[in-house]
Amino acid sequence: MAPKATSAFMKPLTVSADLAAVVGNGPMARSEVVKALWVYIKGNNLQDPKDKRMINNDEKLKKVFGGEKTVHMMKMAGHLSKHLS
Repeated sequence: MAPKATSAFMKPLTVSADLAAVVGNGPMARSEVVKALWVYIKGNNLQDPKDKRMINNDEKLKKVFGGEKTVHMMKMAGHLSKHLS
């Protein structure tokens, strides 16, 4: 039986400098990046208290999320892919 291929989701990726400032240096799998990003968001109390789906970006996250003041959690993946290679 052939060894199981690593899924694209688990493949270690290079993390940009802006993203590394938030989640740490890579390489890391996309799932690890998302997990670390949520630890940062929750640890810095960046979820909007009225709408937990909205993230209020601090200066570090603005660099990751295209300079936007807030970002919807469902739009995060699109922004992250620009910082992973």
